[in-house]
Amino acid sequence: MDDRFTEAFAAAPRADFLTAQQRHNAHIDAPLPIGHGATNSQPSTVLLMLRLLDPHPGDRVLDVGSGSGWTSALLGELVGPTGSVTGVDIVPALVAVGRANLGDRWPWVRIRLARRDVMGWPDGSPYDRILVSADGGSVPRALEDQLAPGGRMVLPAAQEMTIVERSTDGALTRRHAPGLFSFVRLR
Repeated sequence: MDDRFTEAFAAAPRADFLTAQQRHNAHIDAPLPIGHGATNSQPSTVLLMLRLLDPHPGDRVLDVGSGSGWTSALLGELVGPTGSVTGVDIVPALVAVGRANLGDRWPWVRIRLARRDVMGWPDGSPYDRILVSADGGSVPRALEDQLAPGGRMVLPAAQEMTIVERSTDGALTRRHAPGLFSFVRLR
């Protein structure tokens, strides 16, 4: 594992973002329930997505489906205090849990309640990186519109891990990582 990812996973241990009933399962490489029909994603999948996303210090990142706040914290570690992370979730209780789990350790990471009629968080766009931890079956145009020139988005779409890149001239390209992936439904 690349040192920066090892350091991020060490600084934001999965167990800190699980329910009390699931903490003893933190070491298991499987998605774990966090309530409200959501899961804390499988660590190997999270690592793959973060590597594909390739966030760097100073990046502005959108984390769609922030759930328990774990991926937002990992992203916060990777972009550092010169960057920013906006996590969004549609479930008010998960937003509260994610905020509580983050505490004040990553002041450059904020979790917001997503608006039901709006995909992502366009108020903070454009983003250098967008991570989506739910599968909407296709790549949402609304999220592509929030991607900055030179930016990258990683998301599952119809069970394929999809990488969307916007060139500096604004053109979009898509490619897929090998394998099939199962995620909760993007709402």
